[in-house]
Amino acid sequence: MVGAGMVMGAMVGGYRINLTPSEPLGLWRIEALRRPVRTGDLVFICPPVTASFEEARRRGYLRRGLCAGGFAPLIKTVAGLAGQRVEITDRVVVDGRPIEASAVLGEDGAGRRLKPDPGGVVPPGYLFLHSSFASSYDSRYFGAIPARGLLGLARPVSTFDPGSSR
Repeated sequence: MVGAGMVMGAMVGGYRINLTPSEPLGLWRIEALRRPVRTGDLVFICPPVTASFEEARRRGYLRRGLCAGGFAPLIKTVAGLAGQRVEITDRVVVDGRPIEASAVLGEDGAGRRLKPDPGGVVPPGYLFLHSSFASSYDSRYFGAIPARGLLGLARPVSTFDPGSSR
């Protein structure tokens, strides 16, 4: 029980344990954002409670956590802000600038169909999110999400990137 108590204390204290391959595994800290969010910021954000996120949890893309709907916060890089144009074809392009490592997949690792978001202009109060991990569930598939779910910047504390040793 001490381990569970330590985990809960860390979560309440602004720390999160990342167990997904979208970013390095391990302990992360949420740092308050004291300026407007910018493209390139690595952030923690709570996803909205929608049918697509419920389906993502059923498929195992999302973990349970303390956000509304019982979702865990996402760790993603902000790739697009309100007013920017996002094009999604076989990759993602924001305002004419291709996003590195943004190939759009037709199916997940279990062979289930993935439907890409149609793209368009990011609405006011929304963020378009990305992860360079090839199999990441990000805005390529769920579109821009409300910035009101933004918890802060994501800062690694003690992490391990299993892909970096290859």
